[in-house]
Amino acid sequence: MAPKHPESVESLRAAGNASFRNGQYAEASALYCRALRALQARGSSDPGEESVLYSNRAACHFKDGNCRDCIKDCTSALALVPFSLKPLLRRASAYEALEKYHLAYVDYKTVLQIDENVTPALEGINRMTRALMDSLGPEWRQKLPSIPVVPVSSQKRWTASSWEKHKETAKKISKETTATKSRVPSAGNAERARVLKEEGNELVKKGNHKKAVEKYTESLLYSNQESATYSNRALCYLALKQYREAVKDCTEALKLDGRNVKAFYRRAQAYKALKDYKSSFADINNLLQIEPRNGPAQKLRQELKQNLN
Repeated sequence: MAPKHPESVESLRAAGNASFRNGQYAEASALYCRALRALQARGSSDPGEESVLYSNRAACHFKDGNCRDCIKDCTSALALVPFSLKPLLRRASAYEALEKYHLAYVDYKTVLQIDENVTPALEGINRMTRALMDSLGPEWRQKLPSIPVVPVSSQKRWTASSWEKHKETAKKISKETTATKSRVPSAGNAERARVLKEEGNELVKKGNHKKAVEKYTESLLYSNQESATYSNRALCYLALKQYREAVKDCTEALKLDGRNVKAFYRRAQAYKALKDYKSSFADINNLLQIEPRNGPAQKLRQELKQNLN
C-alpha cells in the first residue's frame, strides 16, 4: 500500500509542488485541494497561504487546458491578496487562451503597473493590442473594461535578493504561459499544433509519457480541434494510471470525431480500470459497430462479459 500524504498544509503543498514538477497536474491539484481544506480546518485566517494554494491549483488547471477553472482560482487568489503577480499573469494567460483578449489586456496592464519590466506581460500586451485592433478596429481602447489603479503599496520595490527571486518567478510564468500565444489569430497555429503533437508522438515511442502529456497539452492550446491529440494524450494517461483524465480526454476526442475508434477503446480501458464495467462495455459495443472485426476490442468485450457476470 502506498504511503499516505501527510495532512499538514505545508507538507500537502510541498507534495503538490513535487507532483506539479513531475507533470502530474491532476494529482497536484488534488493535493492543493486537500491543503486548502486543511488550512480552513485550522480555523485561523492565513490569506497569504490560501492565495498561494489557489494560485498553484490554477496553474494545474491551466496545464490541463482547463482555463475556466484556472480563471476562477486566480480570481479567488486575488480576492485574498490583491495585485499578486502570479495569479494575475496566470489569469491573463487563461483569458488569452479563451480569446477574451480585452480581459487579458487588463490583467497584463495591471501587472505592468506593479512592475513595468515583467517580460510575459510586455509580450502579452503586444499580442493583445494586435488582436484587439484586428477584432475591434482603431477604436478598440474605448471598448476596454476599466483598468484598476494599483496602489503604491502594491508596487514592487526590489532589493538585490528579491529582484533575483522576482526574475525567476517571471521566467517560470513565461514558461507556463508560452502556449497561449496560439489563441491570437495566426496562420501558423495549426502547424505549430501539428509539430507539438508529433513531438508528443515521438516521446510516446520512447516511453516518456509524462513529457508527452506536456507536448499534447501545449498542442491543444494552439489548436483544440484535433481529436487525435486528445486520444493520444489519453493513451499517456492510461500508461500513467491517471484513468479519470483518460476518460475526459477520450470524451473530448469523441465530441470532435464520433468515429474515433482509439478514443472508444481507450475510454473502455479506462472505465475498466475504474471498475465501471457497464460504461466500458458500452464503449466497446460502439467501437465494434464501427469496426466489427477489431480483434483487441473483441477480446476486451469477452473480458468485460466475465466481469459483468
